[in-house]
Amino acid sequence: MNSFWNSVGNLLGLDLKPEMLTFPQLICRTLIIFFVALILMRLGHKRSLAQKTAFDAAFIIIIGAVLARAINGSAPFFGTIGIACLLVVLHWGLVFIAIRSPGFEKLIKGRPDDLLRGGKELPEAMRRHGVSSSDLEEDLHLCGHRSPSEIALARLERSGDISFAEK
Repeated sequence: MNSFWNSVGNLLGLDLKPEMLTFPQLICRTLIIFFVALILMRLGHKRSLAQKTAFDAAFIIIIGAVLARAINGSAPFFGTIGIACLLVVLHWGLVFIAIRSPGFEKLIKGRPDDLLRGGKELPEAMRRHGVSSSDLEEDLHLCGHRSPSEIALARLERSGDISFAEK
């Protein structure tokens, strides 16, 4: 068994400084981390992959950053995989709490905000979210509408998308 772990250590360059890793060792690390990342994403929630909120986007970015350290050797290989697993469990836990607590859900995922009501822009809301009249018109046209007067409600969703309800 000890010879097995020695072989794994040599294959992955576990005892080497990052600058000493060989190309084949980096390839092996990359392949392993790719499959670990795939498994972690499959074990995670599908909505986090769609990055529907800043909470989900932050989760994906942090997982990527943590796993990259295992590839380039700047952090312990197996410890980094363990930390990535911990992050998935943390994400599950926070989502579990958010599902049961609307206040907590708003805290970590945000809330939608109306930008237009009854065909009239809501300048304060638009300013608060950095949405210009041109931005709103562009999204309006991309959704197949000609004019704000056709719209009963335009809402900036938690995902950052703007949704429209016709009059």
